[in-house]
Amino acid sequence: MEIQQLRYVVAVARTGNFSRAAEQCHVSQPSLSQQILKLEDELGERLFERLKRLVKLTPHGEAFLQRAIHILHEVDAARREVAEAKELLRGTLTIGVLPTIAPYLLPETMAEFTKKYPGVAITVHEDTTARLLKHALAYEIDFALASQPINDARLSLRHLFEEELLLALPPQHSLTRRKNINAKEIACERLIVMKEGHCLGDQVLHFCEKRDLQPQISFRSAQLETIQALVSAGLGLSLIPAMATRNARKGMLEYRSLLSPKPRRKIVVVWPKHRAPSRGANEFLRMIEARFPIQKNQALPNQY
Repeated sequence: MEIQQLRYVVAVARTGNFSRAAEQCHVSQPSLSQQILKLEDELGERLFERLKRLVKLTPHGEAFLQRAIHILHEVDAARREVAEAKELLRGTLTIGVLPTIAPYLLPETMAEFTKKYPGVAITVHEDTTARLLKHALAYEIDFALASQPINDARLSLRHLFEEELLLALPPQHSLTRRKNINAKEIACERLIVMKEGHCLGDQVLHFCEKRDLQPQISFRSAQLETIQALVSAGLGLSLIPAMATRNARKGMLEYRSLLSPKPRRKIVVVWPKHRAPSRGANEFLRMIEARFPIQKNQALPNQY
């Protein structure tokens, strides 16, 4: 039994297809199929049911898959420990992150980390919370930067910082004359939110529901920049994370705080319980926490 054979089994189980698994593993499909057949002969059991258009795990395969993932995790952990012993002179760091976080939080931190550890290659995967958690549990990323709520007993979670969601208004809107705005004042406004599947959209709608607000949802988008452009064009209002307002072009939008209880989101880091973050991951997270200290009463830039 070889480590590479285990990787092939895991890849086929995840993709449900020998060809796609071969592409992921950077080998030819016949070579991958041959190695899995060889492993099945050694075990004396079939791991997969070969259907016409789909490959499914057999009961023996289901049991074997969990062991294979655990073994691969231990092998990767051993390699990481060796790499960390070399004081992060080289290695890789794979980060999963929400698209409503990545462009505002990562660039400066990545630049600082790369300057200090030039031999460590960083790969970033942007995706929705559900897909990031799936990648984390499959050990495809070192950790995920996401937003609460996250409820999965298989994951460890650490609170990084909290930020306010600010009301974004076009400059000509009548509410821009106000320093603080009551949430009820946006009840009759058109609201622009993130599309379904993006947690920020769910957080905004949950905030409205808790306050018995029923604003008209005029647009949904997968990009915060698009939402802010639509607000600037006078097509509605939105609630925008404070970090996304820091680099906004002057005069394009106005941002205001809502009166307490203010809408907020909690930024967290998650990783599989059975695989603690590597030294490189912890160093990267330390840099984030240094840039975004938890200060609940901290004034937010570009509010007024």
